Amino acid sequence: MSLDPLVSVVLVSYNTRELTLKNLAGLQAGTAVPIEIIVVDNASTDNSAAAIGHAYPEVRVLHQPVNLGFGNAVNLGAAHAKGRWILLINPDTEPVGDVIRTLVEYAGSHPEYRIYTGRTLRADHTDDGHSVHALPSLWGYVCFATGLSSLRRRSQLFNPDELPGLDRVIGGEVPAVSGCLLLIDRPLWEQLGGFTPDYFMYSEDIDLSARARDLGARPVLVPEAQLLHVGGAASSTVNKRIMVLRGKTTFVRLRWSPGRAKLARLLMSAGVLVRSAAGAGWRDVWRQRATWLSGWPAPTAPAAVPTQPLPAPISAVPSPDPAAARPHP
Repeated sequence: MSLDPLVSVVLVSYNTRELTLKNLAGLQAGTAVPIEIIVVDNASTDNSAAAIGHAYPEVRVLHQPVNLGFGNAVNLGAAHAKGRWILLINPDTEPVGDVIRTLVEYAGSHPEYRIYTGRTLRADHTDDGHSVHALPSLWGYVCFATGLSSLRRRSQLFNPDELPGLDRVIGGEVPAVSGCLLLIDRPLWEQLGGFTPDYFMYSEDIDLSARARDLGARPVLVPEAQLLHVGGAASSTVNKRIMVLRGKTTFVRLRWSPGRAKLARLLMSAGVLVRSAAGAGWRDVWRQRATWLSGWPAPTAPAAVPTQPLPAPISAVPSPDPAAARPHP
């Protein structure tokens, strides 16, 4: 590690020990850019923090006694960053080539964008669609409520949220980028105050992108920067859907007028009700609508808690949990 890193890489670990270790090996071996790596461990029960500290003593591990959620954990890690750029990468990914150098060189040549992402790929190297987002709109919620976004997924008109018209091989300016792979210049990050602390998980990256755009940033997709995204072994599909919806309702609560936000929640409810007729998973989501319609609760205390000493000696590290929760989509 360089004493003067150009890039501060921040990862959030939550019961993803083996994935995080593999990711760190790829990052350190695969880049020529001076970097520092900061891992925020969200109270993992698989001894992730001890394993990472043992395997990579040069990596700064901030072990937390409670799960801060994704955005607040990133905020904590970024507060320790020294690099000119802050790079967020999911631990359930593997770099394809020198993804850090690709992003930083593009950012150096195109500083006007200020926020950058790349492509996140499936195992067959097709794009998984998770590195960029649309900004929420009432029309998008109408399409969700009527089921058109599911019935016409390839339609730019009827499925605006998934950006089906975007050619991810060509790239270019996008509405919002994912926290799964996000490079941002540190002055902008500090100007924004990082992620809004109201979000526990999901939509905090859309919120950040929207606020950055208000300051003149232009989030951009750099297609040559690529990650294999293992994705997914997190919570159950039902729990994931509930968390995604909580993120969405938090966004409209914070960023839209009360009347517009109320309409958005009604349309979300209608969309879940329509889908509940077709599958048990969505019926479970519908039954828990009181939870997601209220969004994430507003924070009542400072998000960052004191960093704890590394837990348990490495000899006590248990076998990995195959159902480990991932930190971000």
